[in-house]
Amino acid sequence: MANIVKQVSPTISSSYSGKSEPFEPYIVCFACNWCTYTGSDQAGRSRMQRPANVRIIRVMCSGRVEVEYAVEALKRGADGVVIGACHIGDCHYLSGNHKSVRRFAVAKQLVAQYGINPARLQFWHISASEGAEFTARIKEYVKELRELGPSPLKSMAQHQYSSIGVASDPNQEGSL
Repeated sequence: MANIVKQVSPTISSSYSGKSEPFEPYIVCFACNWCTYTGSDQAGRSRMQRPANVRIIRVMCSGRVEVEYAVEALKRGADGVVIGACHIGDCHYLSGNHKSVRRFAVAKQLVAQYGINPARLQFWHISASEGAEFTARIKEYVKELRELGPSPLKSMAQHQYSSIGVASDPNQEGSL
């Protein structure tokens, strides 16, 4: 989990601070290497524009994404989390996407129990050839998150990082 968690840390200092600048949601996307990641890459090669505030983390299979990863992304200041999987029946590891569907249901229930809007978690089936679909869904999700506003956990994450003297930006010295 340590390697995944290191990739999750958003640049909280450049995220919404509650001041006059407009809120732009920060999204973490755990993308299956074989489908969703390849689809997002195909979109990039096709020069399709996607918001810059999306952090795509490539995982070998969506079935490897634990509930804790999604929750940790929210705890570290992400406004939304996407888990991108192969379509049912297309998993390179046969049943990985079935596992991820079950885990996602648990994750949504968990965040709802803590008072976080479950819409902050998304699960998408995106194949390698669906780059345009990936881009369209990301843009739509950004709009949804703008309407929801900043994650209530974002201010807690900002406070947590500043109170212990740890940089929230993974590119800064002293970051997690």
